Amino acid sequence: MSAPTAQNSAHTGDAGNTDSARASLEALRTEIAKAVVGQDPAVTGLVVALLCRGHVLLEGVPGVAKTLLVRALAASLELDTKRVQFTPDLMPSDITGSLVYDARTAEFSFQPGPVFTNLLLADEINRTPPKTQSALLEAMEERQVTVDGTPRPLPDPFLVAATQNPVEYEGTYPLPEAQLDRFLLKLTVPLPSRDDEVNVLTRHAQGFNPRDLQAAGVRPVAGPADLEAARAAVAGTTVTPEIAGYVVDICRATRESPSLALGVSPRGATALLSTARAWAWLTGRDYVTPDDVKALALPTLRHRVQLRPEAEMEGVTTDSVITAILAHVPVPR
Repeated sequence: MSAPTAQNSAHTGDAGNTDSARASLEALRTEIAKAVVGQDPAVTGLVVALLCRGHVLLEGVPGVAKTLLVRALAASLELDTKRVQFTPDLMPSDITGSLVYDARTAEFSFQPGPVFTNLLLADEINRTPPKTQSALLEAMEERQVTVDGTPRPLPDPFLVAATQNPVEYEGTYPLPEAQLDRFLLKLTVPLPSRDDEVNVLTRHAQGFNPRDLQAAGVRPVAGPADLEAARAAVAGTTVTPEIAGYVVDICRATRESPSLALGVSPRGATALLSTARAWAWLTGRDYVTPDDVKALALPTLRHRVQLRPEAEMEGVTTDSVITAILAHVPVPR
């Protein structure tokens, strides 16, 4: 691998600040582990999304600590956070805000909704109809909300961490492809192993209260300055033409797969490159390797492809298709 160019090095800032920012983000994992047991891939995905200015969709059956995971992340950050419980009767204005008439001034004033925050927990996002789901589209992509023709910028940083139950569950509304593509990562939250589940029960037997994270010892360990320094360092991570070509080859292979009706778009390729850079920086390197790309391929791409009906009937999954593609696309040296 070649060394970083002078231009890229200028963006990394002082090495001491970079190391401090990396240590702060690594500390997030330790703090979250005080509340959530055995979900390291999901924790890593949330940290990567923070670095990439992306959004995260957490999918798992009820009771596997999806909401607790996001709440623990919020408690570990010095950021403003809000939560919206998505229900069938939720209206778009309940998220974005609305114009309210003030009788004293005889004028309409804008009352911002919960989307005006740094970290928005969209709990059970697929429990609400598509009309309300789509209220987040502009916010997630443009980082603004338009009400009555007036665009209103959202704070920076801004991250949507949405949870959902598997789409096969009753009373759910599958997210449309356009909204799924707005999520940088789709993280699956599996059932814990036996040892992890025993650990969970032991913690509860010792008095752990998931509704009181402060009592569990979860404290803020990173803030906006740490995020800004980390993002600048990630932007300086070297990407060789060979790595860029490898990402493109993977994404093009999804478009040619006989099992897929919809492959990864160029936006998906850009997302994979961004997450690989963030992961490379988190692991202490200033350059991206093929292993970094492979490590983030599944969570970055699984929600951007669509199976053919016949493949779905045969039990093929998007993860198995992407895994097979990773095994066949030539790896650059």
